[in-house]
Amino acid sequence: MSFTPQFLDELRSRLTLTDYVGKRVKLQKKGREHTGLCPFHSEKTPSFTVNNDKAFFHCFGCGAHGSAIDWAMQMEGLSFPEAVERLASDAGMAVPQSTPEEQARAKRAKTLLDANEAACGWFEKQLYQADGRSALDYLRGRGLTEETIARFRLGFAPDKRDGLGQALQADGYEEAMLIEAGLIAKPDDGRAAYDRFRGRVIFPITDRRGRVIAFGGRIMADREGVAKYLNSPETPLFHKGRTLYALALAREASANGAEVIVTEGYMDVIALHQAGFGGAVAPLGTAVTEDHIQALWRLAPEPVMCFDGDNAGQRAAQRAAERTLPLLKPGHSLRFSVLPGGEDPDSLLQAGGKAAMETVLSAAKPLVDVIWMMESAGKPQDTPERRALIRKNLRDRADDVGDPSVRQSYWEEFDGRLADLFGRGSAPGRQRQHRGASGRRGQKGGAPVRDASLQSDGNTSVLEMRARQALLATAINHPAILEEVGEALGTLEMGGSSRSSGEDFEGAEGPSGAPGGDLDRIRQEILTISAIDLDSEAIQDHLRSLGLSDLLQKILSRDVYELAPFAAPSATREQALSGWLDLCDGLMRQRALERDIQNARQALAQDVTARNWEHLNALWRVRQESVKNPDESIV
Repeated sequence: MSFTPQFLDELRSRLTLTDYVGKRVKLQKKGREHTGLCPFHSEKTPSFTVNNDKAFFHCFGCGAHGSAIDWAMQMEGLSFPEAVERLASDAGMAVPQSTPEEQARAKRAKTLLDANEAACGWFEKQLYQADGRSALDYLRGRGLTEETIARFRLGFAPDKRDGLGQALQADGYEEAMLIEAGLIAKPDDGRAAYDRFRGRVIFPITDRRGRVIAFGGRIMADREGVAKYLNSPETPLFHKGRTLYALALAREASANGAEVIVTEGYMDVIALHQAGFGGAVAPLGTAVTEDHIQALWRLAPEPVMCFDGDNAGQRAAQRAAERTLPLLKPGHSLRFSVLPGGEDPDSLLQAGGKAAMETVLSAAKPLVDVIWMMESAGKPQDTPERRALIRKNLRDRADDVGDPSVRQSYWEEFDGRLADLFGRGSAPGRQRQHRGASGRRGQKGGAPVRDASLQSDGNTSVLEMRARQALLATAINHPAILEEVGEALGTLEMGGSSRSSGEDFEGAEGPSGAPGGDLDRIRQEILTISAIDLDSEAIQDHLRSLGLSDLLQKILSRDVYELAPFAAPSATREQALSGWLDLCDGLMRQRALERDIQNARQALAQDVTARNWEHLNALWRVRQESVKNPDESIV
């Protein structure tokens, strides 16, 4: 089986090498690279590196080197075709069949690239002919230097019906080929073919390797019913939902530390590059897509979305934010810059220079802030129902996040912000006297005066400790799930409640008195060896060798399995993974609730109001319901 260079290029572009290698090697980010212990030879000091920008791994100790395909071949013992098929499946790509037709398409694709390159050269020449004088004056009038014009290979399409078509056919390119490349078009009524671009400044569009695959054109004189900008149609080479303007140039700049900036138009990108912002790119007449986001993350973990300050630009930013949520993963997100009203990057640079643009970029907000503002800014908050709607909408947004650990972080972030927004101060219409359980009229807004330190803390240490043991038992009995839950396990706290439960619980405190000392040690050991492909028995042997046999016996016990059947060795991988994620989510939410209660108690101590009192009572009721213990009452 053979694969075309185009297919292999597309496959490599869709893969993030660190994600793939990181399933076998524990990697640590250092600058533009990730390092770890080499899997191909024994070493104690990391000499193995992975570079996403260059899409290769390399070991300075043993010389191992290659791409994602090489990794699959060496680590999994696959042949080249098997490795390509495996990676294509992971990337969601259909593997092309090696047929005479496929070979013919590969040959045709090369010819299409040649035709586009020839067209680009022709357009460039026309810019400096008599017919191109107005276009050249236009570009210079927009402040572009000769160096910038040459770097972006800007050109001009004369306002003639078949200037390009005749020139390329004279060079041996067939009419059908030029039609397939999107350079000329032929009417259905049988009339002669005509140039697709006429009377326009031309912006060549390249792939990530810098090869010309399409064109954009800006009309020189506005005409009614004629689009100001025109792009090539979809072709075998050009798919606008996967292509970013100036990606090849931005890729080179970002490798040298340039910030990756996403804007809306050709001239904005070119102006940013000329001003020193070499990481600027733009989508091509479409909203930012999932493929665009993945391509951006291969350049930088947190690119900046810098759309126009008008309503259309802000709607585009919101659509990008919504589209990114399901794709989020630890360390990868978006930031958003808001341009002054009526400005775009080009006009801002002309008016205020590079410093004005740097000011805008330095104020970029993280994605979580954009989602928060979308659902809370300007929304009425004066009734419980309206506040509940804001809370629901934010929770729904957090639920859209695909990665469990990031989703949990969004829940906690929104819960904390909502507590700040709703949990302090007095709401309109709520300044009234309030009687407490003792029947005494309270002070300061009528709130009953109580000693918060005497209230029940809703002790759940036994249940929480059993739950943490269940998570560890699942990881030990089903180590295959660590590929998917390792990040969440790394952030999980192993401590329980601060009050004694009356049961002697090994692991509740370590030798230093820190919560979950021994349990946390087991957690850390599991994470440390997770990069090694060990089975459950090997993991247990390792833990016993560290003197943790007694605690391991309590973790892998009937009491734990009764609470969490999915943790037992007899459970399937799917049951173990689903149960682990559900239990972890519950624990995270419980931990967030405890923080909310602590914050509410502090707020009440600082400002004894009816609102703060009621907020604390509401949180206590939530806790009581969650543990199904009606005796834990605060009154």
